[in-house]
Amino acid sequence: MKQNKEILDSLTINKMVVIGVGLIGGSLAKVLRTKGMVKQLVGVGRNEQNLKRAVAMGVIDSYSLDAAEAVQGADLVLISMPVLGIEKVLASIKDSLSPDTIITDAGSAKGIVVAAAKKVFGSVPAKFVPGHPIAGSEKSGIEAADEELYLQHMVILTPLPETDRGALDIVSQIWKAAGAEVVTMDVKYHDQVLAATSHLPHLLAYSLVETLAGRNENREIFRYAAGGFRDFTRIASSDPTMWHDIFLANREAVLKSLDAFSEGVTMLRKALEDQDSQSMMGIFTRAKSARDHFTKLLAQRAYVEPMNESDTTFFAGKKGALTGKLRVPGDKSISHRSIMLGAIAQGETEVSGFLEGEDSLATLQAFRDMGVVIEGPFQGKVKIYGVGMSGLKAPPGPLYLGNSGTSMRLLAGLLSAQSFDVELTGDSSLSVRPMKRVAGPLAQMGAKIETCDGKPPLTLRGGSEIHGIHYEMPVASAQVKSSLLLAGLYAKGVTRVVEPAPTRDHTERMLCGFGYKVDVKSLSGTSKEISLQGGGVLCGGSIDIPADISSAAFFMVAASIVPDSDITLEHVGVNPTRTGVINILQKMGADIQLIEERIVGGEPVADIRVRASQLQGIDIPEDQVPLAIDEFPVLFVAAACAKGKTVLRGAEELRVKESDRIQVMADGLVALGVDANPTADGISIEGGRYQGGVVDSQGDHRIAMAFSVAALRADGDIEILNCANVATSFPDFVNLANQVGMNVKVEN
Repeated sequence: MKQNKEILDSLTINKMVVIGVGLIGGSLAKVLRTKGMVKQLVGVGRNEQNLKRAVAMGVIDSYSLDAAEAVQGADLVLISMPVLGIEKVLASIKDSLSPDTIITDAGSAKGIVVAAAKKVFGSVPAKFVPGHPIAGSEKSGIEAADEELYLQHMVILTPLPETDRGALDIVSQIWKAAGAEVVTMDVKYHDQVLAATSHLPHLLAYSLVETLAGRNENREIFRYAAGGFRDFTRIASSDPTMWHDIFLANREAVLKSLDAFSEGVTMLRKALEDQDSQSMMGIFTRAKSARDHFTKLLAQRAYVEPMNESDTTFFAGKKGALTGKLRVPGDKSISHRSIMLGAIAQGETEVSGFLEGEDSLATLQAFRDMGVVIEGPFQGKVKIYGVGMSGLKAPPGPLYLGNSGTSMRLLAGLLSAQSFDVELTGDSSLSVRPMKRVAGPLAQMGAKIETCDGKPPLTLRGGSEIHGIHYEMPVASAQVKSSLLLAGLYAKGVTRVVEPAPTRDHTERMLCGFGYKVDVKSLSGTSKEISLQGGGVLCGGSIDIPADISSAAFFMVAASIVPDSDITLEHVGVNPTRTGVINILQKMGADIQLIEERIVGGEPVADIRVRASQLQGIDIPEDQVPLAIDEFPVLFVAAACAKGKTVLRGAEELRVKESDRIQVMADGLVALGVDANPTADGISIEGGRYQGGVVDSQGDHRIAMAFSVAALRADGDIEILNCANVATSFPDFVNLANQVGMNVKVEN
């Protein structure tokens, strides 16, 4: 028999024994034989006709009715049978196993399997790797064996501390060869999770069919059953013997899940009996959101996936003049705040123009997880049933905020004085973003906040009594200011925040829109003091979110640099704390005109007409930097197309965004032949002709879109890598870009 290291090196097994040659064991045997990974495959079972059929089908080479005889000289033994019978099988083969034989199983409950191994062997053998493939069918037997059964399905291995690492690696590689995704999990945790996600649904399906079959009108019930009934009850056709064993084997965990489900049904029944519309809507919207989320998760496209690991590439090039009218998605900053403030307000808040991007959806999901009833989003419309200042509930687990730094920093403030503990986590990009800038002043207010060396995850301890402070921000930051103001809503006394330069004031404006008094006082120069008294009340209302100027900025630059272009951007938010991009472009000579300026929901809005012009290089005024901090990637493209040199200073904030935007943009521009020289707090760019090429956005959505604009003036196409995160702020960017005359293609 081969030693385990040789098996792992060659991924070839001399002899494998499958005890229980049905759907699960037969499917694995079939795929391993097809791949030529097993030289001798022996099946074991009690039904000789079934075993003969397996040989005839080419699933196994030979069979035996005696397990002890079959396992002699085996490299690997797979036990694939009802879990209540595994102890008896282990006892029968115990004395026939070689010390090097690897044993694994496919049981749906792991606690009872581990207990059986301990009972038979005295302790779990080092070469025993408990496992559970999350795949199956209502069909059973060797006829159901399918070598594609495990493709894109999960296999959970539950190794113990004493499990041999080499044996674990071999079992893992075998399942991966069958097309499965392999994960490891604690035995007890596995049984709890599977009780809820697999065992309970089967139990309910059996119960529902049994209940309905016993009713007098059962014939009509089954005759007229719609697709939903058929889909749900399909699993009631599964092997009763197998599921009988699973339920008994995992009895405690199944009962715990059944109790929780029963409580939920009781709550829903009471809501229906009382005609409690809001409670029913809360249950239904949370359920729909969770189901949609799970669907996306299985397709590996949810906001909870580490988005910057996705492989999405943009191919952008020239086409012609940009023309037409378009409305870009709603403002992301305002979308975040509408959910946050609507959730803690009294009464209902109706939102239109909500940005259905990954970042905003992360905020929305966080509040659903904290018990807030939210309808939508549907075509930009959201309805929030506010729970009041003290109505948030502890979430069932950490709040996952994807790639959204805004969500994390603002929620850190809003949740700093809640009665419950909460952990804020994010994807790999967010997990390296600095959080000391909010954690420090929040701690001064009395919040109990923990970071990982100043970075996420953030843990907020409940029950903190916070108090107002006077805080002078060392660097202008709307996120820090907003975080402290949201904490100040719950603080004793007055919270005062001094900003050294103007930053976006959406939080202050929206608080006023919800009826909360905020005082703004001008100080020396451009600095301001924003203050509020804690302990007030917010009242729900209507919010019409304008189009996001940060998203509009890409089209402003695109129309400016392509000859004969003439586009109109509709209903764009032109809050004076956000119009730096317009001011800078106009100073460079851009032909930008604001039309029909108006106030909508407390926010200034206008249509923006942009026509092509020859841009000139400038020294960007430092007082405009905070007003255009998110738009600089595309402004760097404008500088590359301008005549002369453009110099930016005082923008060190750009180095701690989703990427180091100064360095990443400089690297990309240089790769295209642009004379770009980064500095500690800015960059100098000499405009002129540049070629196409390959650039890496480093997973930064704004950089990906900026280089799509750059392609409009390049002497060749530009290939832009790592563009999946565009969904965080502008999910429909490519479609809108191509509608007005850009040329962007996507490859996933």
